[in-house]
Amino acid sequence: MPRPEDAAVQAGTPADTEADTHAGTPADPDAAVPVSVRPAAPEPADVPPAELVAAPASAPAPGTRVTAVPDRAPEISSRAERRRPAAPARRGPADPVKSLMHDHRDLCERAVSPLEIAAGLEAHGLTDRTAARYRHRDVFALAEELYARTPARPAGPAVAAPPPPGPDTEARAGWTLLALLPGAACLATAGLLRVTEGVVGGGVRAAVTVTGALLACLALRLCLGRRPLRAPEGAGRAGMYACWLLSFAVYGEGLLAQVVSGGPDGAWAAAPAPLLGLTASLAPAVWCAHLFTVRAHRKLTGSRALEEFGAGVRPLLLAAVALFVCALLPLLFLADLGFGGDGLPVAAAALGVLFFLARLLAAHGLPEPGTVALAAACAMEAAAPALVLAGRLPGLEPLARPVHALVAAGGTGAVPALACGAAALGLLVHASAALSRASAHTRA
Repeated sequence: MPRPEDAAVQAGTPADTEADTHAGTPADPDAAVPVSVRPAAPEPADVPPAELVAAPASAPAPGTRVTAVPDRAPEISSRAERRRPAAPARRGPADPVKSLMHDHRDLCERAVSPLEIAAGLEAHGLTDRTAARYRHRDVFALAEELYARTPARPAGPAVAAPPPPGPDTEARAGWTLLALLPGAACLATAGLLRVTEGVVGGGVRAAVTVTGALLACLALRLCLGRRPLRAPEGAGRAGMYACWLLSFAVYGEGLLAQVVSGGPDGAWAAAPAPLLGLTASLAPAVWCAHLFTVRAHRKLTGSRALEEFGAGVRPLLLAAVALFVCALLPLLFLADLGFGGDGLPVAAAALGVLFFLARLLAAHGLPEPGTVALAAACAMEAAAPALVLAGRLPGLEPLARPVHALVAAGGTGAVPALACGAAALGLLVHASAALSRASAHTRA
């Protein structure tokens, strides 16, 4: 006679099935088939082998019957699958240098030496500390590996690498001669005007002056188009500011003297001595720039870290500026004595240093800072007479007081000296940081 329990199992009573489903839900959602354990008499022959499933939590006690339970509802399965832990994120490439080489493919393929790659990486903000993340001690070692691992470029027209600055006697003689021409043109013009003073009319003297100025400008353009003061294209506004500053050096002090005294009352006197001294100092400026470029390139070749290179270049820059000042001051002093001056033109010396730093930065591929410094000096010089004239209006007298105080303390030359000196000092601070980077010496 069959037992009630066996009849319930064979009939598949819904209540029992639902109870078995809730009672047999395993803790692990990934279990294949949940089971329910019901006590029964030990009749193993009545249970089909396909329905015997091991319990996930604990084995059934002896004398129990194992009964299969239908699969869970689809919504329960999908909810359990959503609770599965997400797969771990895939890690980056095992070779970080390969990804860096891919990011800077053009730089690596275009470079003709590891130094160019090091300079390019530094220009993109890579430092020695950053190079440690690529398993290298410094940027130079990283650049050497990038240069060695870069595949050869396809065959095409060969691009000649710029020759490093060195002892090329013929080239040095060429740009030295060109650097002497502007000063020679100005000196010849000044001498001719001195000889013909009181002999020829004003029209002839004006023609001589214009001719000498054109020759000096042509020689200056030829000189600045050659190394080591050759600048890239696109620095046209710097020339406009330079013309303003030179004009103010010749006529500015006379204009300020008349404006401060209540004028202007007509034409004011010119002072050509600063122009002659500045054009004569072009040759020392070229040589100082050449020495700085050569020494800096040697430092770059022998350095193994960016900090080491920067620490070695800053003293070279200060030495080049000091050497130029030592050559500029005697030339300005002699030119001032030749035109009957009674002192050293400090304003012309500050203007010469400003020109030298601006052109040195432009020759190393950084023309923008020099242009900004020249524009700032022009603005300060133009503001001085404008403030004096504005101070004559009712209620605006305080605007002219700083200019009057400056002229009373140092004369009319104090205004251009302060304008050019402040711009030159700011440009020197910027140049000491900009020219201490390796990327500034791959072009020169």
